[in-house]
Amino acid sequence: MVPMKSLTYPQIGELFSDGVVRHGPFAGLQYPELTAVGSALYPKLLGSYEREIQGWIEEICAAGYSEIVDVGCAEGYYAVGLARRLPRARVYAYDINAEARRLCAAFAAANRVARRVTVRSRFTADELRTLPVRRRGLIVCDCEGGETDIFTPQTGRKFAAWDLLIETHDFLDITISTRLAGLFRDTHDLRAIASVDDIQKAKSYLYPELDVLDLPTRRAILAEYRPTIMEWLFLTARR
Repeated sequence: MVPMKSLTYPQIGELFSDGVVRHGPFAGLQYPELTAVGSALYPKLLGSYEREIQGWIEEICAAGYSEIVDVGCAEGYYAVGLARRLPRARVYAYDINAEARRLCAAFAAANRVARRVTVRSRFTADELRTLPVRRRGLIVCDCEGGETDIFTPQTGRKFAAWDLLIETHDFLDITISTRLAGLFRDTHDLRAIASVDDIQKAKSYLYPELDVLDLPTRRAILAEYRPTIMEWLFLTARR
């Protein structure tokens, strides 16, 4: 039996020092700076980040969206990753954090998609009026509970033609996912999926880079540090 290795955080950092995403839908994506905003960096570099929805991400890439709005883009993992996978898409990346916007712009430039990624600050439903959809539009939303202010009975019709991938934050308000499901009941088909606990990731996720590492080290690499089990909603518009 091969003995398992335990790595320190500096040693883990050395594994990913080139900043290239190893696996998943965005394999080959190049981080110009080894920095993530509001989330863990190592799962993104390994390619295990939000693996629960990677099947949906592949569906999104196959669907050929022409316009993508990323609300809460952080450093640009999804904005730049999707721009790279969808070479005809125009991506609009929003974040209220100035450092996140700087990193996202640098990320887009490093991956040669800067001409198709527009970085902006605060998103509201009124922004949609400035975004003509050539064929099919997608909104990716992860804004730490801000989804409850964006998607409301007053704004709901503005999103009727858009597909929506929303990470809900019911630990902040237990009614969020239920209210969103009700809000779009008449206009969208809904799928939902729950997140996997970090301990279960360490025990069950298989990647070559983890083969000889012990469980504490695997957990240190894979952990996304969610405060509880989270839920994503994928709502596709009925056209």
